[in-house]
Amino acid sequence: MDTRTRIASLATLTALMAIAACGGGDDGLPAAAPSPAPAPAASPGTPVATLTAPAAFSAGLTGTVTLAATATDDVGVTSVEFQVDGAALSSATTAPYSASVDTAQYASGQHVVRVRALDAAGNASAWSSATVSFGGSNTRPAGFTRDPSWVTGLSGATAIAQTPDGRMLVTEQGGTLRVVTGQSLVSTPAIALTVDSSGERGLLGVAVHPNFASNGYVYLYYTTPSGGTHNRISRYTLSPPSADTIDPGSEQIIAELPALSSATNHNGGALHFGADGKLYVGVGENANGANSQDLTTRLGKVLRYNDDGTIPGDNPFVATTTGANQAIWAMGLRNPFSFAVQPGTSTIYINDVGQSTWEEINLGTAGANYGWPNSEGPDNLTSAYTGPLFAYNHNAASPPGSGLGGFFTGIAIIGGAFYPDSGPFPAAYRGSYFFADLGSEFVARYDAANNAAYSFGTLDDAPVGMLTGLDGALYVLTQTGITRFSAP
Repeated sequence: MDTRTRIASLATLTALMAIAACGGGDDGLPAAAPSPAPAPAASPGTPVATLTAPAAFSAGLTGTVTLAATATDDVGVTSVEFQVDGAALSSATTAPYSASVDTAQYASGQHVVRVRALDAAGNASAWSSATVSFGGSNTRPAGFTRDPSWVTGLSGATAIAQTPDGRMLVTEQGGTLRVVTGQSLVSTPAIALTVDSSGERGLLGVAVHPNFASNGYVYLYYTTPSGGTHNRISRYTLSPPSADTIDPGSEQIIAELPALSSATNHNGGALHFGADGKLYVGVGENANGANSQDLTTRLGKVLRYNDDGTIPGDNPFVATTTGANQAIWAMGLRNPFSFAVQPGTSTIYINDVGQSTWEEINLGTAGANYGWPNSEGPDNLTSAYTGPLFAYNHNAASPPGSGLGGFFTGIAIIGGAFYPDSGPFPAAYRGSYFFADLGSEFVARYDAANNAAYSFGTLDDAPVGMLTGLDGALYVLTQTGITRFSAP
């Protein structure tokens, strides 16, 4: 075979091998290889979004307010999301990016508007936000009802609890425990204790046992003059549990707290059962800050007891304290007049009333030291102290809204109630922690997911306590009555 013939044969063989490798079409020719889909362009970075309106710390916004933003990305912005108070408002897909918010839909006061951008690669920018204040006189969000006269006729009310059958138990500073059935205040007190009610002393706290429906146990915190003035925690029995009166002879003393000085303030008094079935108690430092850092006294602490008054062996200071002081669970508090336990979890938020500067919401943690009197709010924090989740000042910053806590100012943080993850409140409000201020008479909610607080409502009287009712309404105890916030 000559060279020319050999080259032709090799060419034919190569073509046949190509047909075999690629597969032939119906016409005997090789099928065309499919064109690969173009790979999406890699995104080395995330989008950037900037809220351009309203300006941070804008105050008195009313009517319909325009939220505006710019957004950039190396791949391409696909949408820009707007939020108010952590809840979706609307999205925009083309520039200029904007959305509208009707301020009439919200309670007057502090709110947080936010924006972020998303790109074609699925990346999301950081949120760009502004703390602002909505003006007007809206006492609640749209869609809610507010009944400031849901219950009237109380005198010096201090704390509130609810029994499994829906009745409410309200303590009055002068020593009486009142029962609310439906919307009616039972005229005869369930019990009338002899108390020292001078200053901030008196009947200050109430809690019902987790098994109240079967045992009828009610726990009270009060200032007794017996044996020298001091605060006492006692268990009483409603027998049967459906009764509206308590036999004084059913008292079982759970704990006698330390003797009080001549100072009549900072007594604490809050009582709640935790998810662990233990009784948690907030005790003030009796106007002596040194008590809060002293493990030889229970003043200025949160205490933890078994339901019979014995001390749990797993309390954090059992090995470093002796006797009654082994009940200490957390320290460094000034006046934890109110705190709350989240239903279904072990989460506890402790409200600590400040001195001249800061009001605090603290995450309850076994063994924590919240710093008082060496630290208050964000001031003078060290690694030895647990700082607050949220704090607001007694005075407005300059400009208003620009300081820690934003537009919220007050003199004494009060109440505290977690809203459950289900209920008649809209989804945006579920899981929030509600709190109030004695002097400013506002109700606000803390959003842990975004570490922010928003205005929820206003009151006609000084608040002292709060709970989420079995019916899903929010009840705020004032000194003279109960205000009810509800959603259809």
